Amino acid sequence: MTTRGGDEARRRVGELAGASGVTVRTLHHYEEIGLLVASDRSPAGHRLYSDDDVERLYRICLLRRLGMSLGEIRRALDDPASSLRAAVTTHLEEVERRLEATNLLRSRLARLLASIGTSNGSLTNELIQVMEEMTMLDSPVQRGISVLVYADVGAAYTYLQRVFGLGPGHLARDDAGRVVHGELEAGNGVVWLHPESAAFGLASPRSLGAATATTAVLVDDVDAHHRYAVEQGAEILYGPVDQPYGFREYSARDSEGGLWSFMKRIP
Repeated sequence: MTTRGGDEARRRVGELAGASGVTVRTLHHYEEIGLLVASDRSPAGHRLYSDDDVERLYRICLLRRLGMSLGEIRRALDDPASSLRAAVTTHLEEVERRLEATNLLRSRLARLLASIGTSNGSLTNELIQVMEEMTMLDSPVQRGISVLVYADVGAAYTYLQRVFGLGPGHLARDDAGRVVHGELEAGNGVVWLHPESAAFGLASPRSLGAATATTAVLVDDVDAHHRYAVEQGAEILYGPVDQPYGFREYSARDSEGGLWSFMKRIP
């Protein structure tokens, strides 16, 4: 139920979730990490969101759609130059881009349809152009997620933040209080931490005795990131080096022997 504080409507968490399409769990998580904290509480302790809170949520949703991580969004929203006008302008530009691409594809399809059965030549070039214009629209694949397996998800969650500087995300526990799922921000990507599972044949590199993959993360400054990791006690396999495939990188192991590479493209 919407309440009123003065002349301003204040929405409960369930109402805001239903209206915005953002889950209650997500809103709770945003509050846990300080990204969106409800401005008020009801006498019963329920979260109440103000008009300013709704505006901030809109900007969060927009920036997530544009591919920014939660850490990047927090920094952007805390920037004094950030404003609702700038957010709406960016949103409008994105919608107009999509409309332009959609209209271009519609015109191409109409011409192609008219040509089917009436053209004596090949329609291959036209089909290629249609496929090129389709790529201008959003891909149905929204985001890739790396899922890493650990014997102790809670310890790995803490280690990866402290030593490699990954951003904090959601941490889930079962009814017994055991950590069963972790999420960490890695730039504009996300890493999920999963417990070992005999049923699915999932084992930590520590339990397996070998790593079968490497997690690669792009960073702003490879050498500075390496120095920080060393200071935090990381197990370094090799220091920063320019690789023949065009990246400067270093490699390290995490708390359970998982392989990580931190890199940046060489200009």
